[in-house]
Amino acid sequence: MSIIRNIIFFVFFLNTGSFIIAQQLIQPGGVAVLPLDAGRSPRINLLKTPWGNDVSPNNIHPEYPRPNLVRKNWLNLNGLWDWKDGNRPILRNSTDNNRYDGRILIPFPAGSTLSGVGGFFERIVYRRFFTLPEAWSKEDRILLHFGGVDWETVVWINGRQVGTHRGGYDAFSFDITDFLKNTQAGANELIVQVFDPTDHGKQPRGKQSTNPSGIWYSPVSGIWQTVWLEPVPADYLRNVRFLPDYETGIVTIFPVVDKPRKDLTVTAEAFDGEEKVAEAFGGSEGPLLMRFDKNTLKSWSPESPHLYQFCIRLLDNDVPVDQIGSYCAFRKIDLSKDRHGFSRIRLNGKILFQMGVIDQGYWPDGLYTAPSDGAIRMDIRVAKSLGFNVIRKHLKIEPARWYYWCDRLGMLVWQDMPSGENRTPDAQSQFQEELQKMIQSLSAHPSVVLWTIFNEGAGQHHTAKYVEMVGKLDPSRLVNGAGGWIDVGVGHLNDSHKFPGPEMPKPNPRRTSVIGSFGGFTLVPPAINLWTPDTWGFQHVPDSETLFKRYQMLHEELRRLIREQGLAGAVFHQLVDVESECNGLTSYDRVLLKIPPEEFEKINRETIRIGNGF
Repeated sequence: MSIIRNIIFFVFFLNTGSFIIAQQLIQPGGVAVLPLDAGRSPRINLLKTPWGNDVSPNNIHPEYPRPNLVRKNWLNLNGLWDWKDGNRPILRNSTDNNRYDGRILIPFPAGSTLSGVGGFFERIVYRRFFTLPEAWSKEDRILLHFGGVDWETVVWINGRQVGTHRGGYDAFSFDITDFLKNTQAGANELIVQVFDPTDHGKQPRGKQSTNPSGIWYSPVSGIWQTVWLEPVPADYLRNVRFLPDYETGIVTIFPVVDKPRKDLTVTAEAFDGEEKVAEAFGGSEGPLLMRFDKNTLKSWSPESPHLYQFCIRLLDNDVPVDQIGSYCAFRKIDLSKDRHGFSRIRLNGKILFQMGVIDQGYWPDGLYTAPSDGAIRMDIRVAKSLGFNVIRKHLKIEPARWYYWCDRLGMLVWQDMPSGENRTPDAQSQFQEELQKMIQSLSAHPSVVLWTIFNEGAGQHHTAKYVEMVGKLDPSRLVNGAGGWIDVGVGHLNDSHKFPGPEMPKPNPRRTSVIGSFGGFTLVPPAINLWTPDTWGFQHVPDSETLFKRYQMLHEELRRLIREQGLAGAVFHQLVDVESECNGLTSYDRVLLKIPPEEFEKINRETIRIGNGF
């Protein structure tokens, strides 16, 4: 049976034959965390996923949020915070509790059901108090981390401004040590002020709209990822970057020490399970060269997603002062001509047909924020169980743990840059800055194999310049300058979009041809599983049987394009319904599966087999 049934779902047809019910083996428990004021916003919606009912203020995304740079000690600040409409003046007196509008559950964005607020605010202010654990050394520096805040953030500690940040998708942090009271002096006050103009602004925002309908979805303002504290020594590893070479078995390690000195050194050990398989030593400014045995080297692929675990230590005169855990993998993505002269995508030296599905990363109860880590993992598992080997992450950048699960489970990722209007020099500069941050933050994940800079002409400008820039920033991945519509002849891919399609670009000896989006069949679920009765889709079908047959027909055409024109990849639209758009293979609440999973998986696997062997 499929992974869906084995791991988490009972699957069976309803008498109508229109849908399949996906029911969790472990029934969700608990109740809604906060009473919602349904009159607060016309956008409030009580549709939930099975994981949403398990949410509790004391257990909100408790997992360590940065899996590729792990320390032992940290303090999760998720939970109940005070909030208020940010159009009122910022508070200076922490005892003035009456000036706040209520409580909000962090890290869920204010517009979501799980936040307990259920309204969009262009400006919003958050407040909470915290006390440092007594076990933390008084000599440590304290870092305040934000996984993601949309869009412009100002942070105060104990009434003093710590810093600012602009960008809705990248993680950022501040050293707040000099702003803190000691643990004996009482709790510290943290205030976060956020401004997010959404579609009234010039910043990258993806599919967010203040007037959501069709392909445009609810806005996400404010904090939407984990907030946390971390103690670090005076000399610490701010980052560690790995550059594994699949051909040679050498990993080049670039440590980033906060204040590098000549008497600081770095040691690195690599483990395969419990066995140490390689080590390296060098100065704190690096790089370190770590050599693996080529005869026993294990590569990463969707079929065998092997990860090597790393322990990195910073030493001061041979005395360890900091230590982090991380991981990396050996894999190579490139292009090569097949025996017919078509340019194809290879993974680890072998042609791999990229059979993908679009995932927009929205949740009915959390909007941009999944209700739990288990929910994140299950979406990826469902896609894999249906026979897809690629998820195209569409116009959204996910939290680090989403990519971690793709790394762990073996799912390739085509990563879109979130779009913006980009009509002014300032907007274009902000787009470029956030594009660079995306590449820098996600380059640690072996699952990510392709960057898409622009989607269907939205905000497209200076495409050739960006393709060149991205290629220099990250030569280890493929670059797609423009997904659909406006191709200017640059990048590794020529990518067409058509619904239902499929329709591919003409073969090009220098670039590979893919279909970045096709399908879009709309099967509307029952009302109990709908976000709104005002549904939308590309092409409506009456039942599950028709949807499945249409999908079969599309794959017959895909296989013809593979054989006759060297098609290298195709991405179906889409994995999950999103709000009013009902083009998903599952309902928005992840309860209904619209197709028979085992038969569906066979179709995808056969197309991949044909694409690999042609």
